[in-house]
Amino acid sequence: MPGPSALQQRTVGEWSLRSARPYASPFADVLVEGVFTSPGGREFVMPGFYDGDQTWRIRFNPGEAGEWRYSVRSRPGNSDFAESGRFTVEGGKPRGFLKSTPGEAWGFRFENGEPFLAIGDTVYDLFGMAYCGGDVEGFIERRRHQGHNLFRVRLTSSEFHPPDGDFEWQTRNMWPWGGSRSAPRFDRFNLDWFQSIDRTVNSIEAKGDLGLEMIMEAWGFEFPFNHRTWFTAEWEELWLRYLFARYDAYNCVYFWTPLNEYEYYPNGDWNWKVAADRWAMRIGRWYKSFSPHQHVSSVHNGPRVPPFAERFRADPEAIDNVMFQEWGARGKEDSWLAAGIEESIGRAFAGWHGSAIFAEWGYERNPSYPNKLPHHEFCFREHTRRSAWRGVTQALGIINGQEYSWGPWMELDKDLPGVADIVVLQKFLTRDVPFHTLGKAPDLVAGEFAPGHRPLALASAQGTAVIYFPAGGRAQVAATGGEAQWFDPRTGGWQPAGATGNSFAAPEGRDADGHPLDYVLVIRK
Repeated sequence: MPGPSALQQRTVGEWSLRSARPYASPFADVLVEGVFTSPGGREFVMPGFYDGDQTWRIRFNPGEAGEWRYSVRSRPGNSDFAESGRFTVEGGKPRGFLKSTPGEAWGFRFENGEPFLAIGDTVYDLFGMAYCGGDVEGFIERRRHQGHNLFRVRLTSSEFHPPDGDFEWQTRNMWPWGGSRSAPRFDRFNLDWFQSIDRTVNSIEAKGDLGLEMIMEAWGFEFPFNHRTWFTAEWEELWLRYLFARYDAYNCVYFWTPLNEYEYYPNGDWNWKVAADRWAMRIGRWYKSFSPHQHVSSVHNGPRVPPFAERFRADPEAIDNVMFQEWGARGKEDSWLAAGIEESIGRAFAGWHGSAIFAEWGYERNPSYPNKLPHHEFCFREHTRRSAWRGVTQALGIINGQEYSWGPWMELDKDLPGVADIVVLQKFLTRDVPFHTLGKAPDLVAGEFAPGHRPLALASAQGTAVIYFPAGGRAQVAATGGEAQWFDPRTGGWQPAGATGNSFAAPEGRDADGHPLDYVLVIRK
């Protein structure tokens, strides 16, 4: 059983096994598992996966230094898999896996205690773009240098998004199973597809500071997820287990999300369904029951209500995190303000025990492109920036999306203007006012405001206040004393902030469309 004799703590080890016994369907006809015993005596069971050429692989990531033991078992039994041995894990100070820490550090820390602020991008078809020859490596590096640290990606790939979203860049068949869409073989997997994904995942793993939200199933309106009489629970379990076996050991897998907009399960319409909640809890609990790595279990919502605490009350530990979708105002006249986001977040997470990320608020458009998705029509830079700030002032990490890279288009060498504003925000929260020291502080601001105009506040125990004015204007602020400055969320520039008593007025100015400028007030004691 070729495998490592020594590993660094929290690195991926891989063991390979060959079988002389033929299997009609090697993906489905035999279950191979590695049993790993830590120096302290804990046992971890990791499923293996078939990778072609009569070869099975087991990937495992040990978290404890010292001498480990392993053995391999199979069902039905096959003596070719009856292997055992030892390996040494060398200690260190790895950052380790991302963990959910609700109520602390905006919901996430790594195993070494480092707080995590999600600054992400929605690139559902990142793996598909790599498979079809796109410059995914160049795109990832650019986002990395822009301060992004998380990508929302799917392990299947679309060909079309209704109503008019043909993915014309696709030059290869990205069906991940055997057979075809018209005659599927769910007991087989397309190894060419998965080996391409491996190359992208290994590249991201090697960088050491990027993560993936691994979305395991597409929207419920896409085949086969909309055809549960063909794609039965048995085939779904085989599919999910194969994905876990292949990728669960990676440090860069930050989140497992079983289904994109999970309420589409089981019949594809955009409504809240009790059955979908029950499905999400079952899959989350099933993953936790056998994964030795215990990455963050997540759901991505469609409907915003009922509150998630109510949806998952029957099994509140099954789901660790919600990737929350809310677009706010996005009409022709009001998209610039992106109003309504913080109110929606408040309703959805009333009583929620877990973590959350503000993971989708519309895909910034290039107005010179044909509009393939009508509800993106007015999602321009002003909407991108204000949505992001509305999210972070609710003490949530954020994940953006761009028309160039999220789906129907593949323009990976280009950025729309809103990316520059995300870069400014990221630097502000990680360099100027460390995010993990801040919490929501709505009582800092007093007064009545027009819808969407109310300033949104964060504060730290050390006396720092951060107050976002989404439409400029004046507000009474309860924070007193210390140095007050205005921060420009477009440029990253600073200027002194004067006050009349506790009343602060944002610098005056309007954008090219006549809308008042947004500003951030920072008060430091």
